[in-house]
Amino acid sequence: MQSTTVAPPPDAAPSQEAGTNRYRAIFLSDIHLGTAGCKAAHLLDFLRHNESDSLYLVGDIIDGWALRSRFFWPQTHNDVIQKVLRKARKGTRVIYIPGNHDEVARQFCGLQFGDVSICAESQHQLLDGRTLWVVHGDLADGVIRHAKWLAHLGDALYDWILWMNRHLNNLRTRLGFNYWSLSQFLKYKVKNAVSFISDFEQVLVREARKRGYDGVICGHIHHAQIRTVDGALYVNDGDWVESLTALVETQEGELRIIVWNTILSPDAPTQHWSDEEQPQPRRQSDDLAQIPA
Repeated sequence: MQSTTVAPPPDAAPSQEAGTNRYRAIFLSDIHLGTAGCKAAHLLDFLRHNESDSLYLVGDIIDGWALRSRFFWPQTHNDVIQKVLRKARKGTRVIYIPGNHDEVARQFCGLQFGDVSICAESQHQLLDGRTLWVVHGDLADGVIRHAKWLAHLGDALYDWILWMNRHLNNLRTRLGFNYWSLSQFLKYKVKNAVSFISDFEQVLVREARKRGYDGVICGHIHHAQIRTVDGALYVNDGDWVESLTALVETQEGELRIIVWNTILSPDAPTQHWSDEEQPQPRRQSDDLAQIPA
């Protein structure tokens, strides 16, 4: 079962740490820690209120491209890392799949650090038995693969749009409005961008079918989506720069995209990942990670 309905956060504030939502799996990508555009406070709030048996980090978690040119690392970005490590220590199965912006981590694929498994790709088995290929998705981006200089140029333009977006949303906040993404709005209005998204989906679905999967879960293009493409399931979990979205599989096996554009607990403290002396036993799950040799 799948759902394309974008679900808002719950109206009532959940309790701290334990959270009110428990899922079989949560998928996050394109967080871009280390950039001013990253909505780390929103993501941290999401992580406080949502737990899962498995947590997949589907690439571009830390933006190495941005950090090489200018170091930017506020406390909220550190808090996100602490929160993920704390979840891993308490028994959540955490799989980290590096993307193109954090490609330096790809040299560590097949290793495990702090209860976090680093994989070039993975697989996730849904409750109904279907198996989905989990990959960042930059392999389907011809610009990234064959003209990296153009990708860096586009990244600089994207950063400028995000700068405008921050100032616009600061004004919206003072006027009492929720977060709204100017960059996402512009992307969906440009015909070539829409065509690129369609081509991207087709390439990944074909590759997933070739590898024997029932579909694919990816990130990379900052466009959350759940749909069927040529008989296979295409799922993109979005990002934490523009759309503020996560993909979840519920305990009933339903795939849902959650938008978290409201911070429910703005002043909640973040505990250090090692604060508890005794970690909880790791939960067993039907989900299997594939760590390529």
